[in-house]
Amino acid sequence: MANEITDEMRIFLYRGLISLKTEDECDKFIDDLCTKTEKNDLILRFWAASMIKDGVKYNEIRKETGLSTATLTRINTCLKYGNGGYYTVLRNIGKM
Repeated sequence: MANEITDEMRIFLYRGLISLKTEDECDKFIDDLCTKTEKNDLILRFWAASMIKDGVKYNEIRKETGLSTATLTRINTCLKYGNGGYYTVLRNIGKM
């Protein structure tokens, strides 16, 4: 299938992300990689994950981010039962 994501493709992206050294490099890469909406969605989801981790109520998060309750629930589910990705990054940037 032409749209099947292979391990080689996935690892290629991850290596690209890991190679970024500055916020400016990251911003330029994400701008090129994603549409404005996709980039904003990534930013808002990660911001919401930090807020949920800090115990902020969904209503307040929804007001600040505009994310739906369904999206916030998914983020919270990932925080509780996911692979630990959010926590790894939050810890790496000193938010834990």
